[in-house]
Amino acid sequence: MKQAGFLRVCSLVLILALSVGCGKSGPQEFVILSGSENESLEPILHEFGEEHDVTIIMQYKGSVDIMRELSQEGTLPYDAVWPANSLWISLGDRLRRVKHAKSIMISPVVFGIRKSLAQELGFIGQEVRVRDILDAIRQDRLQFMMTSATQSNSGASAYIGFLYALLGHPDILTLADLHSPELRQDIQELFAGIHRSSGSSGWLKDLFLTGNYDAMVNYESMIIEANQELVRKGQEPLYAVYPVDGIVFSDSPLGYIDQGEDDEEKEALFQALQAYLLSDEVQETLSRFGRRTGVGGVMGEVDTTVFNPEWGIDVDRILSPIPLPSAEVIRAALTMYQTEFRKPSLTVFCLDFSGSMKGEGAAQLKQAMELLLDQEQAKEYLINASSHDHTIVIPFNSRPQRGWQTVGNDTQELAALLSQIKALAPGGGTDIYTAAQHGLQLMAEMEQLDTYVPAIILMTDGKSEGSFAGFENTWRRFGLDIPVFGILFGDASAGQLEDLARLTRGRVFDGRHDLVQAFRKAKGYN
Repeated sequence: MKQAGFLRVCSLVLILALSVGCGKSGPQEFVILSGSENESLEPILHEFGEEHDVTIIMQYKGSVDIMRELSQEGTLPYDAVWPANSLWISLGDRLRRVKHAKSIMISPVVFGIRKSLAQELGFIGQEVRVRDILDAIRQDRLQFMMTSATQSNSGASAYIGFLYALLGHPDILTLADLHSPELRQDIQELFAGIHRSSGSSGWLKDLFLTGNYDAMVNYESMIIEANQELVRKGQEPLYAVYPVDGIVFSDSPLGYIDQGEDDEEKEALFQALQAYLLSDEVQETLSRFGRRTGVGGVMGEVDTTVFNPEWGIDVDRILSPIPLPSAEVIRAALTMYQTEFRKPSLTVFCLDFSGSMKGEGAAQLKQAMELLLDQEQAKEYLINASSHDHTIVIPFNSRPQRGWQTVGNDTQELAALLSQIKALAPGGGTDIYTAAQHGLQLMAEMEQLDTYVPAIILMTDGKSEGSFAGFENTWRRFGLDIPVFGILFGDASAGQLEDLARLTRGRVFDGRHDLVQAFRKAKGYN
């Protein structure tokens, strides 16, 4: 087996060498469009690159962005694609440019629950079903973190698994199933248990490590990585719970993007890379990163410091993943998640309309808000509003200005809000802290705040006046887990926004090159 894998790699390397020797210089760069869950594997790719005198460049995007990139016409700026799941290639590759796709590794999507809580819930050593988890949420015994199903594969996979389980595990999920009133109630109550959300599986894991959280839905490999860090810090690890009636695998396919240029050299390089990743030696290395490499997820002898049975990791049991529905049903399910099923968002937009925003800055800011509030545009990115979302807009300069609020997704109300934003004129100084404090105050005064996924999205283009300490005191006094997602633009201080993000367990998005896309990504986190 090992000899066969070695010979396959050698033969492809020979083909690559011959193509270089026939008058063509070897490619200097090889760009892979990838999900963020592969970031920890970069050392493996760099080793291949050094051996073949090529720079492997990983461009990380969320699953929806990968799908959208693949659907674009014209030449793509990528040589290969490596999403978390084949479904994103199926949904996006309308022009059938992806070829030679093979699964490199697999990782089931699981619940990681603090071990003491898993014990209290009776989940340790037992077969757990999705309805067992739903019962714990209904009894206010469990809250969890999960990525957005419309922005990240781990969230989408978990969501599809939940649908199957709550519908009684049908042979195949249909459009009619999605409109079941019982399903609507069950899935909404399950998602009511979400405490924090994210647009990235890797960032969700990092977020978990920064706060006092009980559980998260993520790849098994991310649970393993989190546990390794928790144990290193002397903290309680997570226990992996595999819902037996709703398991979905991430199959991590690596495919070549055929640009129609008949580039045999680059294609040979891809095949050499793919063979390298599938070789026994590298597959063994991948297992040390917590990735399953056996057929059907069943592995032989493993490193128990990685696949630790004390963490609930079970590599001996055959996991039966659910069958994925058609592309049409997946698209409909994702739309219904965004507009009907998910826990509602409470979003405060703090928008910098100081004097330095005159001209292009204000124009881009208004364009970004149009993308979010115009539901025809928003649905292209699966960030459209639900009927229960609550949106607050606070323009500011050296102090907060009169703002506006709207509830729901009525297109006329959202259009009216957009018109008010477009009528704003920049002027004055900049104080991000007072604006963010004002937004925090409005949230703290709301009844039933726990029925929302709250966030402040703060955009600024200049160095702020005001006091970080004042905001920090207010945030700590309220004791609410409300993140600030900062959007960097113009001459804004990255340090000031990073301070806010670090305090509130938020994140900073760089909008200096594309402000509109930075807003879109930030909105995908709540």
